[in-house]
Amino acid sequence: MARTENNALLEKKKEYFENCPGCKIDRLNEEQRGVPYRNLSYIWTVSLCTALPISSLFPFIYFMIRDFHIAEIEEDIGFYAGFVGSSFMIGRALTSFFWGWLADRYGRKPIILIGTSSVVLFNALFGLSTSLWMALSMRFLLGCFNSLLGTIRAYASEVCREEYRSVALSVVSTSRGIGMIIGPAIGGFLAQPAEKFPNLFAESSIFGRFPYFLPCLVISVYAVGVLAACWWLPETLHMHDKKVSERCDSFDVLEASSEESDEKEYVTEVKERKISKNANLLRNWPLMSVIIVYCVFSLQEIAYAETFSLWAVSDKKYGGLSFSSQDVGEVLAISGFGLLLFQLLLYPPIEKILGPITVTRISAAVSIPLLASYPYIAMLSGITLHLVINCASILRNTLSVTLVTGLFILQNNAVPQSQRAAANGISMTAMSVFKAFGPVGGGTLFSWAQKRQVSAFLPGDEMVFFVLNLVQFIGLLLTFKPFLAQPHE
Repeated sequence: MARTENNALLEKKKEYFENCPGCKIDRLNEEQRGVPYRNLSYIWTVSLCTALPISSLFPFIYFMIRDFHIAEIEEDIGFYAGFVGSSFMIGRALTSFFWGWLADRYGRKPIILIGTSSVVLFNALFGLSTSLWMALSMRFLLGCFNSLLGTIRAYASEVCREEYRSVALSVVSTSRGIGMIIGPAIGGFLAQPAEKFPNLFAESSIFGRFPYFLPCLVISVYAVGVLAACWWLPETLHMHDKKVSERCDSFDVLEASSEESDEKEYVTEVKERKISKNANLLRNWPLMSVIIVYCVFSLQEIAYAETFSLWAVSDKKYGGLSFSSQDVGEVLAISGFGLLLFQLLLYPPIEKILGPITVTRISAAVSIPLLASYPYIAMLSGITLHLVINCASILRNTLSVTLVTGLFILQNNAVPQSQRAAANGISMTAMSVFKAFGPVGGGTLFSWAQKRQVSAFLPGDEMVFFVLNLVQFIGLLLTFKPFLAQPHE
């Protein structure tokens, strides 16, 4: 009987404000207890849109740099390719916190619309690049305006009930991971269409004169559809600060009345929420420790994405696979399908049983021996090579996205809703700084490794995968105490 009365008091204290979009979403989630498939579909499409252009250039950047005629020798192509890949991350690092701050102040939806619009414009212009400087500029501007992954992660945590939060964040990481795989697949299949499909595309057409425009155009067209769909995106930010302040100012009056103790508890809770809203995020160690771990793994992830494509298209005599850009696209497309099945069907129950930290540790640990086997996979040939590299790529990308999903959950649990977009903005800024070094470091490491094929210690590409594993191992160590902290700690 007492528990029933307490539950009634809790329901009574639940207050919604008129004309507040966040309250409307909370009320809707309270009334509809099922999985919000419609809102999850919005999250999926937007997150996929932001991820597609990040790595879509990797299968053809080797050939694009070659066509710019700036590399004196073939082994230097990877060096210049790294700078083009990093320019996007530099732009995102400079603006991510700013967009997160705007999202906390003015809402999630406007930031999502701006970021989606940038994909439409700057990604298409990148495909029309005729020089290294134009390519660098377009990628940099795309990174500056397409910094909404942090906002969409905050949005995913707010648009559904708490019991579905891991599913929503899994949707973000899944669509992002698939975008990081399908993007290169699109780039690999559709780059240089006049050479691959001469019956459809003439050399004199725009796709013949700009051989890397078609994959960028396809992604931009998809972004146009996402931009149109975003007009129906529901806002989740609570916008009633003035009313909350008025309620907090009345606390002293309420304290004098012992008969209104339940309302005092409510106002105390509101005051605590207001204090947490103004708390310094940089002093929130559970948040900052997760961000640092996320940055280390992100550095390894982008360096792997860059070096995998360069390694796959490089000649067998340099330890590569001698793949065409289309072969790389096929491998990545198959990886994306396998990743989709795992994240939608297997990840939620696994995360529920093991918890996000354990899932992250297992994924990081299994990735180390897998990457160490890559130089030996290059010794295979024919159907055996294609079969093994497809299986290895599926497993590697599934482990990478599973790892990131666990970190997303830990990060969003470390802050209240009022600071969630800003926290994700800090995460995006720090992660983008690390990822800016990834393509440059990966490209430089790859070029250096290609010049030391007869070295006694880790010759050729063995050095590349050894360094990638070293970074992965450091990230794994950081997931343990005393470094990684939980919110209650």
